[in-house]
Amino acid sequence: MTTGLLDALPDEQRPLLRTARPGAELAARPMMATLSERRDFSDASEDWLFERKLDGIRVLAVRERGRVALLSRSGRRLNATYPEIVDALAGQSCTDFTVDGEIVAFSRGRTDFSRLQQRMGLTRRQDVEASGVAVTYYVFDVLRLEGQDTTRLPLRSRKSLLRRALIFGAPLRLTPHRNEGGAELLADSCARGWEGLIAKRADGDYQPRRSTDWLKLKCSQGQEFVVGGFTEPAGSRVGLGALLLGYHQDGRLRYAGKVGTGFDRATLLALRERLDRLRRSGSPFDGPVREAGARWAEPRLVAQIAFTEWTRDGMLRHPRYLGLRDDKEPGEVVRERPSGRVAA
Repeated sequence: MTTGLLDALPDEQRPLLRTARPGAELAARPMMATLSERRDFSDASEDWLFERKLDGIRVLAVRERGRVALLSRSGRRLNATYPEIVDALAGQSCTDFTVDGEIVAFSRGRTDFSRLQQRMGLTRRQDVEASGVAVTYYVFDVLRLEGQDTTRLPLRSRKSLLRRALIFGAPLRLTPHRNEGGAELLADSCARGWEGLIAKRADGDYQPRRSTDWLKLKCSQGQEFVVGGFTEPAGSRVGLGALLLGYHQDGRLRYAGKVGTGFDRATLLALRERLDRLRRSGSPFDGPVREAGARWAEPRLVAQIAFTEWTRDGMLRHPRYLGLRDDKEPGEVVRERPSGRVAA
């Protein structure tokens, strides 16, 4: 049934393999992590791996029948935006796989979503090369290999297969992990200015949904929000004053506050141009929004926002704009809450 790389699997894990569906179909529902406040991972009955939380975009890569496809978590094809990643995967001796990972750009040794955004949306090779933004694809999981669905294998086994399946070198990297650390490792990550950690159950399978087998441990708060409008600029400001943000709850768009920092001049002008094309007469938010000079827009743009905390009345405190996301649909945006079931 299996050849090559899969021959090294222990006998007891071989029954977990099954014939894989087409790569793009298998990649259509990536596994997602659950935000958690847990810090204690010393329970001897549990086995966890810890990976650095990267500030980039989730991308699943498929190679089959001589072709490579890069897919966002919403299923959008990204080959033209990241041609160097396509080339690196097309050059592999392994010709049949589906892998999961994150594309990032670095600035001063840290992953920088704002810098990555300078590449997002570019589709002409000359524009990609002129951007001057180098990207790296950090791969952390394998869903399909040599025609077999590997999602039911334990994570440690999947990582071992991944390490042997691909040859890693810029711009393709294997995501490193640690086998222990918990709170100490998170504290060190925060001190380095990282986003945080992802804790993963070492014996867990790959589940096509959000799961508590993968936990997001954040250094600071941040998530995606839907843009439902903006305010006019004042003084020497151009483009717009602030973006009006919201998230979905019970089928309604809830207002979460405005963000007016984190923009440069070019970004302000570009956002205004896009929002003017989405103008609408009434507010898309459920309930009143008391912002002077508010202008409304169809809620189709998704922005990545950093902030310090939520206020008691459900507003963002000290929000900062990081960039637009094109890898998540507006309807998927909800308020992230730490899972009480897994919090220590």
